[in-house]
Amino acid sequence: MATVRLSFSPAPVHVRTARLVGVAVARRAGVREDLLDEVRLAIGEACTRAVALHRQYGVSDPVLVEMSDSGAYAVRVVDRAPIEAGIGLAALDADQLANESLTDEALTTGVGFALLAGFVEDLQVRPVDEGIGTEVRMVWPVGR
Repeated sequence: MATVRLSFSPAPVHVRTARLVGVAVARRAGVREDLLDEVRLAIGEACTRAVALHRQYGVSDPVLVEMSDSGAYAVRVVDRAPIEAGIGLAALDADQLANESLTDEALTTGVGFALLAGFVEDLQVRPVDEGIGTEVRMVWPVGR
């Protein structure tokens, strides 16, 4: 099992690097070529979401990205924003996303999760520790 770890300051310019590394690791892990665009888009969306939350809440801690090829290709993107900022919207359904009473912030985060769900069949969003941080975990099959 190989694991690649990246951590980067919460600046949008670093999201591209995370996408490029993520696709390179996915290719090496054996993810099918026809899934690589989905991998690229999903990693970009998860990292963009983390960067946006860090910037919105003034969190200077780095965003963490871990990629592992143990049996499947798994990517974890961890932010350090207050949990109520990032995870509460993970369970929104399409009807709630269409509700105009949602704040712009809520709508943006909810749409981000909706996009991720469209790119990734195996998607988990959960809090990390002590009310600070959210982990977005995405998994794709590999063909070895």
